Amino acid sequence: MKLIIGNKAYSSWSLRGWLACKQSGLPFEEVVVPLYDSDWDKRRQGDEFAPSSGKVPILWDGEAVVWDSLAIVEYLNDKTGGTKFWPEDPVARAMARSMAAEMHSGFASLRRKHGMNIRQVYPPSTPDPDVIDELGRIMELWAQARARFGGDGDFLFGAFGAVDIMFAPVVTRIVTYSLPVPRFAQSYMLAVLQHPFMQDWIAAAQEEDWVIEQFEKPASG
Repeated sequence: MKLIIGNKAYSSWSLRGWLACKQSGLPFEEVVVPLYDSDWDKRRQGDEFAPSSGKVPILWDGEAVVWDSLAIVEYLNDKTGGTKFWPEDPVARAMARSMAAEMHSGFASLRRKHGMNIRQVYPPSTPDPDVIDELGRIMELWAQARARFGGDGDFLFGAFGAVDIMFAPVVTRIVTYSLPVPRFAQSYMLAVLQHPFMQDWIAAAQEEDWVIEQFEKPASG
C-alpha cells in the first residue's frame, strides 16, 4: 500500500489517514507532499491524485484507491478482519461510528478558526462562542463514551481505535490554542498524545522545514 499525505505539522486529515494505516498493522509506503508549494497545483493534477481531485490523504492498494480519512478507516477495517478499529460490542460500535461520523462532518468553526499546527502552542485566549459550543459538544461526546464504554482503558472506548483516530487532530488543536477543557478530557488527551503512533507523527512534524504562513496564526475568528 502507498499512502500520500500532506505536511505533518498542518494536515489534520492526513494524520487521520496515517494513524489508520499504522493501526492496521499492515506495511505501507508513506509519501509526504508539501501542501501549497510552487509545484502543488501541478502535482495534484497527476494521475495519483486524480481520484481525490488532488486532496490528501489518498491510499493506493494495488488497483484499489481510497481517499477521505473515514473511508480509509473502513477500507482497512475490512482488510484486517474488523478487529482493529471499532469496539466489539454492537452497542458501543454503534456509538463509536456515530461519533466518528459526527467528527467527520461537523465542528466546522473549530476546524476553520483553529487550524492544526503541531509545532506551536499559543497563549490562552477566549474562543468565539461558536467554537465554545462545538467544544462543549465534543466534551459531551467524550464524557459519554468514557463513562459508558471506556472501562479500564485510556481511550474513548477503552482501547485505541477509529474514534480516537478521528479526534486526534482535535486533541492537538486544543493543545496548540490552549483551549479550555475539563480535567477528565486532559487525561484522555494525554493518552492520545503519548500513544506511540502520535509520538512518531509529532516528532516528524517537528523536523519538517516547510512553513505555511497562513497556518502560523494564533487563531482566526
